[in-house]
Amino acid sequence: MSLDGRELRDALGRFATGVTVVTAMSKDERAMGMTANSFSSVSLDPPLVLWSLQNNSDVYDVFATPKYFNVNILSTEQQALSNHYAKKEQHELDAADFRLGKYGAPVIRHALVTFECELEATHAGGDHLIIVGRIHDMHDRPSGEPLVFYCGRYREIR
Repeated sequence: MSLDGRELRDALGRFATGVTVVTAMSKDERAMGMTANSFSSVSLDPPLVLWSLQNNSDVYDVFATPKYFNVNILSTEQQALSNHYAKKEQHELDAADFRLGKYGAPVIRHALVTFECELEATHAGGDHLIIVGRIHDMHDRPSGEPLVFYCGRYREIR
């Protein structure tokens, strides 16, 4: 069976996801972020999460092998951040959007949750690199609604 790429993308889009901004420091010490909805938990013991980075990403070198990175789960109030950091050439974080975390990677202010991770492993996955991180710390905001993406647009949980 041959799959049409557009049809496959549309079908995969029927799976509702949360929206994250993954953050790391570049080799020249710039705080960088990129929007990703390819995030998932892997294991509770040890505490592992994963996300996927497109092989042709304009910031592949920043996110493919950082020692530490953070996964910041966005709230509905952060849709503008999601849109901004999803665009090519717009990955350098605005100083107002973050603070540095315990391990030196940027923490997005007002995120619902931030997982501070150390790179555990990477795996080739077709046109993406699968990045596994070991959670060393986390920050949980006590209130707020998640930013959700479904069928190519943002949605609200009702």
